Amino acid sequence: MIRNVDIAKEIADHGSCITTVVGYSMMPLLRQRKDIILIEKTNGRLNKYDVPLYRRANGKLVLHRILKVRDNDYIICGDNCYIKEYGITDDMIIGVLTGITRDGKFISVTDKKSILYVHLWCDFFYVRAGILRILSLARRCRKKIS
Repeated sequence: MIRNVDIAKEIADHGSCITTVVGYSMMPLLRQRKDIILIEKTNGRLNKYDVPLYRRANGKLVLHRILKVRDNDYIICGDNCYIKEYGITDDMIIGVLTGITRDGKFISVTDKKSILYVHLWCDFFYVRAGILRILSLARRCRKKIS
């Protein structure tokens, strides 16, 4: 989830926005309140693995990764999530992630290491989803025991 509610206006007015993120749904790619992200205005349809900023029906801004491009919408999921979101349309999308500044170093989403991360993390979605579900179950059990 993005924390600055003026981001949509900033992107509409200037074509881009630099901000930080709040939330853990894009871990390990994005660290909450630590990494600085660059969001730019979209130019046409997005592609598989792009990370759009979009507004949900409840008004919240969300930054998650495209897992599948369909004719009229996208299937999207956070890197630290296992539940896919369906029905995200182009009119909901405000911008797309183009780079991250981590520990003072800018990393483009087109960087070779970024592309390797995306393929390792997303191409094995069901393995990752299984691991995340097991970890979630373990955390819930630990809370009940405590």
